[in-house]
Amino acid sequence: MNFKEFGFDERLLEGIEAMNYNAATPVQEKVIPIIREGKDLIASAQTGTGKTAAFLLPIINELITAEKHEDDVNAIVIVPTRELAIQIAQNLEAFSYFTPISSIAVYGGGDGSSFEAEKNALSRGVDIVICTPGRMISHLQSGYVKLKGLKHLILDEADRMLDMGFYEDIMRIISFLPVERQTLLFSATMPPKMRQMALKILKDPEQINISISKPPEKIIQKAYIVYEPQKIPLVKYLLKDVNFKKIVVFCSRKESVKNLSRELNKSGIKNEEIHSNLEQAERGNVMLNFRNGKTHILVATDILSRGIDIEDIDLVINYDVPHDGEDYVHRIGRTARAETDGTAITLVSEAEQGKLLVIEQLLGHPVPKAILPENFGPTPAYTPGKKMFKPSSKRPSFRKSGPSRPR
Repeated sequence: MNFKEFGFDERLLEGIEAMNYNAATPVQEKVIPIIREGKDLIASAQTGTGKTAAFLLPIINELITAEKHEDDVNAIVIVPTRELAIQIAQNLEAFSYFTPISSIAVYGGGDGSSFEAEKNALSRGVDIVICTPGRMISHLQSGYVKLKGLKHLILDEADRMLDMGFYEDIMRIISFLPVERQTLLFSATMPPKMRQMALKILKDPEQINISISKPPEKIIQKAYIVYEPQKIPLVKYLLKDVNFKKIVVFCSRKESVKNLSRELNKSGIKNEEIHSNLEQAERGNVMLNFRNGKTHILVATDILSRGIDIEDIDLVINYDVPHDGEDYVHRIGRTARAETDGTAITLVSEAEQGKLLVIEQLLGHPVPKAILPENFGPTPAYTPGKKMFKPSSKRPSFRKSGPSRPR
């Protein structure tokens, strides 16, 4: 489906064309008409399906074609992290470049001048606010945020926000908003608490499910069953003389990120680390270096596993096995984005074999086991427990029909 078929304003279509968007993804085809009808929505959609454009485009179109309160906040997008807020704000700026839409990203971690800029925008009125919960509450409690004309509330990565303990903050923000509004909830998974929240804040919502809880079939997956002390030498072996242009190594703990990054640099394998201990400006510089090719290897915590769109990652290495199957899908989903292929390698210690078993149950098949070179010495057997592969029902696999593009 071509974006012109949605009936968007010409000014918005000009921005879409400038972003090299041609054919809509499945989630965009299903979601955009519902949003344009003004209905509330629960959309279960995997990262990388184009959901950001799915909610931004119809909201932008509504705000440039319909009556609105010029001096109020007209739409709020709530997200779990600063990184995601910045990314959505950048996408919004690109899409709305040829329109009169105003916007601001509101998130913590900046200096006093950034808070003052946010305050000025929120008190004078701005079309779209992309915010993290804590920072937005700070502004709302001060009483100067103009919300009488608010028409749209979007919760993005809602399951992640609940995992991070933001439920009360979200409900607090909603208590400041007009009752009559359109509410859109986007989430990769739909746990029971999510559905309970949805019942409280949405009115007769439409439901769209394109969450497949499986990585794209084109990702090459493999696992090395190792002893814990073999992990760092194995990562060095895997990264030495590789042809991959962009590589992310995920660790579950910040201490592991720091240690692995240091050991790789000692071995002449240049990399940068990214985790929550870094200042916002430092994280921004690391991501900029990675995007423009100055840095080829990132060692990261799960701060990058969701919501950061980098199209051309070739290889993902799980230094630690993720805590659950959904996290595994999000981590390795950083590769094989758009029309590219990708490889995902997971290192599994004896203590982590049970976690891999859970992941394999979610996938419905074993992750192929790779053999270490002989010089690494003996490795443990993979004996996580009883073997259990029941055939799972075939889930839909959606492929994009257009060229690769930023999400």
